[in-house]
Amino acid sequence: MNKAEFLRILRKASRGNMFSIEIPKAVQEDGSKIEEWAGELQKEGKIKLRECVQRDYSVYLHGIMKYAPE
Repeated sequence: MNKAEFLRILRKASRGNMFSIEIPKAVQEDGSKIEEWAGELQKEGKIKLRECVQRDYSVYLHGIMKYAPE
C-alpha cells in the first residue's frame, strides 16, 4: 500500500465527509507508515484527523474528508 491507495481507502470508507476505519497491519512498521501517511494528508489539507489509535493488530482512524478532487 502507498499513500495514494491509502487515500482511496479513506474515500471508500467515508460517509459524506466523515470517515471511520480500522486498517489491519501485518507488522509494527505498517502502523507507523499509516500514521505518517495520515499526517502528510492532513498537512496537505485533504483530511482532518480526529483520532488515530494504534491497536495490537490494526490502526483505527477517525476524521473528516476535506474536499479534494480525485
